[in-house]
Amino acid sequence: MKFATWLLALCFSLPVFAGEATPMADDPVVEQRLIAIADEVRCLVCQNESLAGSRAELAEDLRREIRTLIRAGKTDREIHEFLTSRYGDFVLYRPPFKPLTWLLWLGPVLLLGAGAWVVARRVRAGRAVEAAPAALDEAQRREALALLRNTEGESRP
Repeated sequence: MKFATWLLALCFSLPVFAGEATPMADDPVVEQRLIAIADEVRCLVCQNESLAGSRAELAEDLRREIRTLIRAGKTDREIHEFLTSRYGDFVLYRPPFKPLTWLLWLGPVLLLGAGAWVVARRVRAGRAVEAAPAALDEAQRREALALLRNTEGESRP
């Protein structure tokens, strides 16, 4: 009975925790442009989520700022420049290719190349070991010859 009362109280308290929906812009064109820009921008709080999908307070503030910039007539490029001047290239999902971000862009290719080089070296080293027959010393050679002579004598009828 206590569990049922607790569950009922929990169900009725859930609307208290619900957040208020963020209002859409008065102009649907502004909102569509905001969504297009926010999809390319990283949420600075979540870091693995776009600004368009984030529910963090900072993301709300940034979306509000972007709406203001759009209404002020700024281009998408100017808005990106504003965000990167304020927060750095990290805020963009696709940062520009410049000396500061070369490792970010070329790092995966370099790691893949290094991995392929290591695998190729190991495969070649394994083949070289398999291909080279083991050398016998004189005592092993005499023992092998003796075994061969014994097996030849046994196999004859």
